[in-house]
Amino acid sequence: MDPKVVWLFVFVALYWSYCIFWGIKGALSAKTASDYFVAGRQISLWVFILAATATSFSGWTFMGHPGLIYRDGFQYAYASFYAITIPFTGVLFLKRQWMLGKRFGFITPGEMMAYYFKSDTVRLLVVLVALVFSVPYLGVQLRASGFLFNVLTDGMLNVNVGMWLLSAVVVIYVASGGLRAVAYVDSAQAILLALGIVVIGIIAMNEVGGFAALNERIAALTAIGPDGKALFGKTTPAGYSAYIAIPGVIQFGAGLGTETAPVGGAWTGVMVLTYMFALMGIQSAPAFSMWAFGNKSPKPFAPQQVWASSFGIGFILMFFTAMQGIGAHFLGADVAFMSAHPELVNDVMVKGLQGKDLMESAGKQGMLVPQLIYLLTETTPWLVGLLSVCALAAMQSTGAAYMSTAGGMLTRDILKRYVLKDASHAQQKFWGRMGVLVIVLAALVVATTATDALVLLGGLAVAYGFQMWPALIAICWWPYLTRQGIIVGLIAGLVAVTLTEKIGAQYMPWGRWPMTMHSAFWGIFFNLGLAIIVSAVTQKKAELEHRMTFHNFLREHASLSPAKKGLVPVAWIVTLVWFFFGIGPGAVIGNTIFGDPTNSSTWIFGMPSIWAWQLLWWALGVFMMWLLAYKMELSTVPKQEVEVLQEDIGDIHLDVDRPS
Repeated sequence: MDPKVVWLFVFVALYWSYCIFWGIKGALSAKTASDYFVAGRQISLWVFILAATATSFSGWTFMGHPGLIYRDGFQYAYASFYAITIPFTGVLFLKRQWMLGKRFGFITPGEMMAYYFKSDTVRLLVVLVALVFSVPYLGVQLRASGFLFNVLTDGMLNVNVGMWLLSAVVVIYVASGGLRAVAYVDSAQAILLALGIVVIGIIAMNEVGGFAALNERIAALTAIGPDGKALFGKTTPAGYSAYIAIPGVIQFGAGLGTETAPVGGAWTGVMVLTYMFALMGIQSAPAFSMWAFGNKSPKPFAPQQVWASSFGIGFILMFFTAMQGIGAHFLGADVAFMSAHPELVNDVMVKGLQGKDLMESAGKQGMLVPQLIYLLTETTPWLVGLLSVCALAAMQSTGAAYMSTAGGMLTRDILKRYVLKDASHAQQKFWGRMGVLVIVLAALVVATTATDALVLLGGLAVAYGFQMWPALIAICWWPYLTRQGIIVGLIAGLVAVTLTEKIGAQYMPWGRWPMTMHSAFWGIFFNLGLAIIVSAVTQKKAELEHRMTFHNFLREHASLSPAKKGLVPVAWIVTLVWFFFGIGPGAVIGNTIFGDPTNSSTWIFGMPSIWAWQLLWWALGVFMMWLLAYKMELSTVPKQEVEVLQEDIGDIHLDVDRPS
């Protein structure tokens, strides 16, 4: 057996043993439903910092993201800003959800929303969002892990075998140990994810020949021919290579895959911004509400959001992932470039890709990272095994969290609410485990039998999660929105997302992502718009008074001091400026502000202008997050201790139409 395969099995065995250990430990410590579903509200500082980071940045960060940077260049590298926008959602909502969860004893977001809006319809919609997010999202991760096993074992394990093996282990530790087991396993996964991205980035940089050599080769990659067209890849409307320029602010094409598809690519200024909206759906998805409820205090929120995600993961993505994606052109993954510039290419990936371009290989962009790992086969086979486990951990981290929380919502919001109203804590734990099994089996069935459908559904997941924003705005900040407004808006948002994504847009005249705006934007446009309109005509004094009991509590415990209230306009300005110039229409300035994209001698920082612009606004984004989380106290510990009304709201009989 090949040494790298032996090492792969050794590290996988060690890693899975660790996972199962925490599954057993979690099962032994879970005495109540709260223990099982939200870790007894005892998740500690470092565990949450690491676990929430692992949950936020999935296998896509590790496997898919570098491959798309290879395909689309620095215009897609703007997606790296999700290291800031994902925790931005957490800054706005996590602390306040934690306060409400602790005070009222909420276990699931469905319970919180049902109690706040006095509506079981809202509860059911929250569960629906959790399911349409969790099943395809988990399926994508499982499929990718199976593919990784297949590649790195030289075909010894086929994709489905690897996928089902992973699923079996995940079910064992998630179903047995609940959220506590998930949290401790995710902590290790966060370290493995970061380590893997950095090491693979160093490997790519080393093979290219260093940073100076990388920029020399980028200059050749972005050359424009006598006909005004880019020699490699697409040409933007301004005549630049799409690898180093955003193709404008907006393009009014009928949609991707049509005759009027965007010129030079879809990653316009508004596309980058609205794509970030979608990815903000990760921390607004129902699962993250349960993560908030599970914490001992809000103390971990700010360091996770600012330092672990925005700074730590941001640095890793901006540098090391970019090195992987852009560097692959100079390692033999780009056949056209290698043919034109053999002197600039170290063709180390040719053997693994069998002479094909990366995007023509079986795994397309997903093949890049396995091939970079593959380069170490002869020299350090043990490192191949370790890096493979890093990739596996990245893919498993997000899936496990969504399995656990979705199982909890099925148990609490469906079974206990409607079928077993007097279910004991032991019964809830049992059915919670069954819920995990149902979620995994559903994901596996889709991933095994309907791979095309999986791709389509996977593209919807995060955009669906973002549709929770109006409900979260209502419960955390704005009592104006009524239950009728939220119900109509959420349904409209889910429909709009579906009809502007590939699965639904293929039947519509506007195509996918109309006007180069992501489906998440179209969803929130109709969602929030209708929520406001319907709320305007459905206001009732008694219901507003009920909602104000929540908001009066939040204002009492989380209001800013008079001295800091003057900073609110400053915080608004900083945030809006950052979103506009960092990841919005203003980002097009980055194409040329630090040098001519087609003339490397003008590059002020020795790198393409767009890369320097991205690094600048990443640093400013970290500052913005610090300002909001710490200075504006959106993620700090409340100055006043939260009084607990009941430990578990499920222990009392609650009529949401006449809340106690």
